[in-house]
Amino acid sequence: MDILLLLIPVTMFLLSVGVALFWWTVRSGQYDDLDSPAQRILFDDDDHLIPTKRPKN
Repeated sequence: MDILLLLIPVTMFLLSVGVALFWWTVRSGQYDDLDSPAQRILFDDDDHLIPTKRPKN
């Protein structure tokens, strides 16, 4: 039973750290836009890699 005197404060501390980290992520905007990063892979941003003209020799 003496271990409860140690485990309860440690649990409360870890819980408060978790809540603080979650609150920080919410306040910093981590959860604002969840759809755009998943769709970004579908956009063509490599147009500069596609050759349009061949050099004349």
